[in-house]
Amino acid sequence: MQDKSTNTTAIIFSSARKSGNTSTQVNNYIAKEGGQGFCIDDFVISPYRYDKNYPEDDFYTLFEQLLTFEHWVIASPIYWYNTTPQMKAFMDRITDYMDDEALQPKLRTLRQKQFSLLSNATSASAPDAFIDMFKHTFNYLGMTFIAHSHVQAS
Repeated sequence: MQDKSTNTTAIIFSSARKSGNTSTQVNNYIAKEGGQGFCIDDFVISPYRYDKNYPEDDFYTLFEQLLTFEHWVIASPIYWYNTTPQMKAFMDRITDYMDDEALQPKLRTLRQKQFSLLSNATSASAPDAFIDMFKHTFNYLGMTFIAHSHVQAS
């Protein structure tokens, strides 16, 4: 997918099983390509709120750290054509950076960044609905799509 580099690639993943197929896929990616893993299930990420009231929430700290990476690899199992609830909450919270003029310049730094996808499911391929959610969101943010790798899991 890209040159092996621990400092430029963040693998952002979530799964209902901490040591399941997604974790195996992420570990295999890191061993081959390098990067730093971030299991977002280990963070408190509240659902998006218009009033921005997120007591004891980790999203801003996590997102600020992720902004330092040049390549984001999003990894998730596919549940009913969608991602995990925690990954969806992470994606929705990016809106906080769109809504706040002080945070918008940070969000614009994504325009120079790349993203890739890792997915797994019992199906031989990932449904377009799953892939499109990430592609459309990150393309809207100005990120460049690099690759998608899907593993059929049992």
